[in-house]
Amino acid sequence: MSPLLQTALELIVAAGLVGGGFFALVGSWGLIRLPRPMQRLHAPTKATTIGVGAALLASSIGDLPFGGPLSMQEWLITLFLLLTAPVSALFLAKTLILRGEADPNIPETGTGQPWATLADERKDP
Repeated sequence: MSPLLQTALELIVAAGLVGGGFFALVGSWGLIRLPRPMQRLHAPTKATTIGVGAALLASSIGDLPFGGPLSMQEWLITLFLLLTAPVSALFLAKTLILRGEADPNIPETGTGQPWATLADERKDP
């Protein structure tokens, strides 16, 4: 591998690691600092997922300049992370809405239907 290509690849890996670390830091900070459960839900599912995914992808191509193989396990971990984080966030959000712990400032829809697709069927005694 030419020295110029090796340097370019090392810069890409460094940018991926720094960018991934920044996104993970922002997501973790948002998880700690945001006041309401629905707001805290967005920080780890958005920013931290991008951060961890970028760090994994940068790590998988990190050995290429030194003649190492491309790590497919890290690509699969990133794929599964990107597929499962939104689904788990959806389940957590629906649980918060059905338990009545969602943001009380959410406006009514005006249709008589709740914002969640699952209506609260509980009867008050």
